[in-house]
Amino acid sequence: MAFPSKWALVADQFDPESSGGSRWATPGALARATNPKTVQTPALDIIDAALVEAFNTPDSRLIISMAPQEGKSVRVANDFPVWCLTRNPDLRIVTASYGQSLANRNGRAVRNRILNHPEIGLQIANDNGSVSEWTVAGHEGGMFSVGVGAGVTGRPADLLIIDDPIKDRKEADSELQRDTVWDWWTDAASARLAPGAPVVIILTRWHQDDLAGRLIERDPEAGWKVINIPAQADHRPERGEVDLLGREPGEYMVSARGRTWKQWEQRRKQAGARTWASLYQGRPSPDSGGVFPPEEQWERYSSPLWETSYDAEGKLVCRIPGIGRDDHELVQSWDLTFKDSKGSDYVVGQVWLRVGYTAYLLYQVRERLNFSATLRAIKEVSRMWPQAIAKFIEDKANGPAVINTLQQQVIGLIPIEPEGSKYARASAVSPLTESGNVVLPTAELVPGVTQLLEEAKNFPNSSHDDTIDAMSQALNRLLLRPILDDNIIEDDVYDIINEQGWSVSPV
Repeated sequence: MAFPSKWALVADQFDPESSGGSRWATPGALARATNPKTVQTPALDIIDAALVEAFNTPDSRLIISMAPQEGKSVRVANDFPVWCLTRNPDLRIVTASYGQSLANRNGRAVRNRILNHPEIGLQIANDNGSVSEWTVAGHEGGMFSVGVGAGVTGRPADLLIIDDPIKDRKEADSELQRDTVWDWWTDAASARLAPGAPVVIILTRWHQDDLAGRLIERDPEAGWKVINIPAQADHRPERGEVDLLGREPGEYMVSARGRTWKQWEQRRKQAGARTWASLYQGRPSPDSGGVFPPEEQWERYSSPLWETSYDAEGKLVCRIPGIGRDDHELVQSWDLTFKDSKGSDYVVGQVWLRVGYTAYLLYQVRERLNFSATLRAIKEVSRMWPQAIAKFIEDKANGPAVINTLQQQVIGLIPIEPEGSKYARASAVSPLTESGNVVLPTAELVPGVTQLLEEAKNFPNSSHDDTIDAMSQALNRLLLRPILDDNIIEDDVYDIINEQGWSVSPV
């Protein structure tokens, strides 16, 4: 049974008589009054409430994602600027889109709405009325529309609206293009914000590392509020998750285009897992059906497999009973990157235990570290897990420098030459995760396991995959190589491995 969301309740608090200089309580109310084709849906009610809150909150930061062709861009990039100007005609609005043509289209739509509807109470200045730049007659406010990447020097923004900064899948999959959008935001757009200026970003999520993804990860201090409205409710009530629209799991949204359940189902099947998850659900990679199994299908353990004690300095030491037997092996696996910056990858160190043909993750370090901090981390994990003598370190990038520096201080450093792509190496060990030969701890035992599961869920489309690199390196040596050596599998499996280009590191 559906119930009102908190955003719908917020929207109900705004009435026309208390809306300042505007006769319309929300952008949606203005849209219905000036455009008879407007279709108002529960999703647009939520967006209206979020826009009103953002407008009334200094320095607000809002990200809205929703399925394409459901009215989000018209509401945010067209209706919202008009509504804002009715409340404050001195507001200097900057809007940006992936290209100048779309930016011009938005600027023209807003200008024409004002020109064609005198009841709005605004007029376009006669001497400044181009589609990309115009002002309100008798006021300082107006609208400047620009393509992402173009200059905005000398254009202070009291309100910044970014509508679809990425054009399509090709651009989204290009790291160069994603970097270009990010550089434009950091170097140009954000620098033009006036004190207290709200920022609203409306987009279809093409990639986990798109502008929204980077802002959420790299700029948490800004307090970005994320409103994601999936086409199909996919929350999990048993985990306390609530759908913004109050839908039951699996229920589709009320479509502004009038899509029926059957049409939504056809769209989902035609889109495919990756496109459906990103464009329609707002989650740039599928929750299942990727290289690794869904989170709930991984084998887990909840009681420690190790015994603890403390050394002479009072520091924790972990030991495994049974180490030394043929069927027990304890190792470390390291994936190294040291830039120590918000945008860099992570240094990941893992401790794995093999018991027979089953591997257990016991411990994980995942941090952005510089070179010196990385050396300290390896020495600390080696102190904490003294039985994990073998330490696998990828023999490329930063690996050789670490090995050369530590070889007189730490024993057991083993350079591993990676063979094949990240995808091939992960695919080689993926069957072991599906068969239950890989067991992960619960988050209560090792909190960092949630990071591994998130990267595994999104792989190979994750913005980071360092935990997967460390895991595949360990499992290759602990499980895959011994299984092949012992002839446990048939010859046709070797053929599959060769056909797929999977990597099996030599002993």
